[in-house]
Amino acid sequence: MKRALPFLSAPLLASCVAGPNYHVPRNAMAERPDAAAPFLGSGATVSQEKLPPRWWRLYGDPRLDSYVEEALKANTDLRVAEANLRRATAIVREAEAARSLSSGVSGQALGSRVAGPTSDLPASLSYSLGLELSYSLDLAGSIRRGIEATGAQAEATLAARDQVRVVVAAAVTRSYARVCTANIGLMAARRVAETRQEALAVSTRLAQGGLGSRMEVERARAAAYNSSALIPQIIAERQAALLELAALMGRAPSQYPKEIETCDKAPSIMRPIPVGDGAALIKRRPDIRMAERMLAAATANIGIEEAELYPKVNIGGTAGTAGPLGGLLAPSSFGFSIGPLISWSFPNRKAVHARIERAGADADAALANFDGSVLNALQHTETALSAYGRARDRLNDLQSAAEAAEKASRYAEKSRRLGQTPLLDVLNAQTDYAQTQASLSVARAELVDRQIDLFLALGGGWE
Repeated sequence: MKRALPFLSAPLLASCVAGPNYHVPRNAMAERPDAAAPFLGSGATVSQEKLPPRWWRLYGDPRLDSYVEEALKANTDLRVAEANLRRATAIVREAEAARSLSSGVSGQALGSRVAGPTSDLPASLSYSLGLELSYSLDLAGSIRRGIEATGAQAEATLAARDQVRVVVAAAVTRSYARVCTANIGLMAARRVAETRQEALAVSTRLAQGGLGSRMEVERARAAAYNSSALIPQIIAERQAALLELAALMGRAPSQYPKEIETCDKAPSIMRPIPVGDGAALIKRRPDIRMAERMLAAATANIGIEEAELYPKVNIGGTAGTAGPLGGLLAPSSFGFSIGPLISWSFPNRKAVHARIERAGADADAALANFDGSVLNALQHTETALSAYGRARDRLNDLQSAAEAAEKASRYAEKSRRLGQTPLLDVLNAQTDYAQTQASLSVARAELVDRQIDLFLALGGGWE
């Protein structure tokens, strides 16, 4: 045992655990003050209040709430993610089992007969039974680093599962909103088509009465057909959104939610959207958590490789009985032994150091990926904030345009009743109003889409 002490001193002096202890590096992007600052795109349309865990409830739509909850239970991608999480948890338990007491049982029966002149003698029968117990002292910390690595990988898998929840919640909300906004757009498109048809009928009558030209009739006809051509496309988009919603909720296509097929009110948020700041985003986004946990696992792998430079020490014992079969379990047949077992294979140090260097390179790559995930999250959120603000501005302008077009349509109708404006001019004014309403419905749909992009960038919905 005294000869083993020099070999054991190195890992013992190194706090019994090889490799670096993990902590988030001080130079990591997540630790920088400018990454934790308020967003550049913050304005009147958003606030720095904390994002609620179930952000879709900000729309105040119980039906939407029920659809999201159903999807979070039945979505097939989430079921795969849950299975991956169970697998990762089992791997952690397997790693933890390495520091438990291990045991083994052996048994053997032998029979022999001497050949030659003594072949008529009876056969000699013997037996042996044994029990072995062993426990690893893990002086170099290989097992502990292995548990750290698998634990961090399991937490990364958990974050991956949470990311799927974020995507599913956003996809359900988007599909639901597209069904409703498609119906609003469909009503506006039909109104435009109706006014175009009326204008075509008036142009035809005027041409027949010699008060118009065939060119005006054909132009009106082309406008009427172009307006009607938009309707089938909107219907197809609505059906696609319904079928996508069914798939997200784990339903067959025939079981899509028919109760919203005629939904004519788009989900809306009447108050500034709570977005928090960069610090909250870094803590919340699952992809950042996943990258940070993979960095922790890569750091632990360095210790696993460094532990190969040190001997492995097990404490164990054996007990058993052996002897002729005729003296089975006789007191004199029992024996035992106990003591430490030092195993050191004198590794190829160049190969071990190469693996240590490789593990260090993996950790550097994991740190770069961690930094990249933070930068990507910040850029993604700032882009979504900018797009949401511009969509809000566009909607405001179109609302003003729709109000002006409505006034023009009313004035034209009033003027026609006084005999001051031809019917065709009135219809054109009504068509302009209908077209601004159609553009307004598209802008409302885009605004909801940009809201959902923003919620997706913020990474909520998994807590």
